[in-house]
Amino acid sequence: MFKKVLVANRGEIAVRVIRALHELGIEAVAVYSEPDADSMHVHKADEAYLLGPAPSRESYLNIPRIIEVAQKAHVDAIHPGYGFLSENPDFATVCQAFGFVFIGPDPQSIAAMGLKQEARVTMLRAGVPVVPGSEGAVESEAEALRVADAIGYPVLLKAAAGGGGRGIRIARQPDDLRRAWDQARSEAESTFGRADVYVEKYLVEPRHVEFQILADRHGHVVHLGERDSSIQRRRQKLLEETPSTALDDALRARMAAAAIAAAKAVNYVNAGTVEFLVDEDRNFYFIEMNTRIQVEHTITEMVTGIDLVQQQIRIAAGEPLGFGQEDVQPRGVAMECRINAEDPTTLLPSPGVILAYQPPSGPGIRVDDCAHAGFAVTPYYDSMIAKLVAWAPTRPEVLARMRRALDEYWIEGIKTTIPVHQRLLTDARFQAGDYHTEFLEEMLRGS
Repeated sequence: MFKKVLVANRGEIAVRVIRALHELGIEAVAVYSEPDADSMHVHKADEAYLLGPAPSRESYLNIPRIIEVAQKAHVDAIHPGYGFLSENPDFATVCQAFGFVFIGPDPQSIAAMGLKQEARVTMLRAGVPVVPGSEGAVESEAEALRVADAIGYPVLLKAAAGGGGRGIRIARQPDDLRRAWDQARSEAESTFGRADVYVEKYLVEPRHVEFQILADRHGHVVHLGERDSSIQRRRQKLLEETPSTALDDALRARMAAAAIAAAKAVNYVNAGTVEFLVDEDRNFYFIEMNTRIQVEHTITEMVTGIDLVQQQIRIAAGEPLGFGQEDVQPRGVAMECRINAEDPTTLLPSPGVILAYQPPSGPGIRVDDCAHAGFAVTPYYDSMIAKLVAWAPTRPEVLARMRRALDEYWIEGIKTTIPVHQRLLTDARFQAGDYHTEFLEEMLRGS
């Protein structure tokens, strides 16, 4: 097992990883940017080193500086968390080249799943259903129009190297596609460094359901059940729950088998998430694999009792999984509300200083956060400041518990998404489990 690990991230996920390391008896090294000097992850780590100024490219994305710190601190391994460099195969390669274990999948697996169009081809070969679309990146507007005509509108233009809901445009008719062509390519290049885009059928009102995978270097691959991530705004997840109200046991078994096949197709090792869309006819389609720990890993932990971050560390250290598929027995229902520093009327960032902060507690409640009174929420990074998680034996009970916890959550000085969650949890359709990926935006528009 490792003796010292560098956590190449910030915020609540850095705190989460540091806690896992300490429970395993491993020293934790934090890194931080100038505005994060007083952040919680800095105080909880055994050592902390300044990376640089606020901009991510000068701090949390600065690979040479992170390696320099890792060498100075004499760490054994580097945990990337999520976001930033977590799905960067070059970073994983550099870590290995300098003798540090990258706590995540191999660079080859990250690369194979990072280019979405190449991932589609890999999944087709593995027998995993994918959303109809172009066979590869489309080279011209004319080619995109031909593909769209063949599969039928509406369609999506998607960045080939995209992820996280970025680099996507919807076209409901040819004129929309013509207008979106240059926009999609420009955004893809500015966000991901590649202008390549492909065309994919746009499924109307699907469910977004993902399966958690764990795989070790000894040939063991298991799934830990699904998470429903259909509550989104601007294709960014806001609430997740498990199990999904969209699946029955037969569909769940088929999707789980496809998720395991997807992981085996790229010789996947460590924690990963295979994401699907489920249409109104209960057909499911692979959309991507996230080659890292997910924000919403918490709800899987709550129903399975398995610490996913500790499993990541153990797998990276070469240990075999200590359990098989038959040992994974999810129990109860769990739900996560992302508490973002955002205006609840516009869902735009609302930076500022937190003047008062008191998270909820009580039976079945977990809060993963990085916030406290006096904490400055800056405009430089993601707006999420906490994850409020509830567990209960049944869905009606978890809804009641989450509503109670949201009512108890006390944050002053900034605007947050708490009112959005409160409204959502009292919506009759959501309470009945009848929702889809556009549900939240429709609710907020009053339609």
